[in-house]
Amino acid sequence: MFNVLKLDHIGIAVKDMEVAKRFYTETLGMKAQGEEIVEQQKVKVCFIPSGDSEIELLESTSPEGPIAKFIEKNGEGIQHIAFRVDNIENALADLKAKGVRLIDEVPRYGAGGASIAFIHPKATGGILLELSQRS
Repeated sequence: MFNVLKLDHIGIAVKDMEVAKRFYTETLGMKAQGEEIVEQQKVKVCFIPSGDSEIELLESTSPEGPIAKFIEKNGEGIQHIAFRVDNIENALADLKAKGVRLIDEVPRYGAGGASIAFIHPKATGGILLELSQRS
């Protein structure tokens, strides 16, 4: 068993990190908390806290990266919704046992040192869901 603890973040695919970041920081008055490149996912991320959740801006670092492909197909916008879980390994085992289609059957490294895994949009009514466990 596992528990969903909260909405962790909403991932937003952007073409230009600086332009997107300025909207949230200058226009909305929010505070960005650093940037990180996650080489395995070919993405640069920037987290912008909002209450006890965050906005995660995602800019591709490669034309072949998943974010670049998402933007090419769908344009900029919400790419995924992430839920914080208490035990990602248990969550994946439980979902797999229930026959839920997974993109990741084992956790991988995510931004901010999180362990992450994705549930396939075909299992969720068209929404890419990320499970995230942070230390």
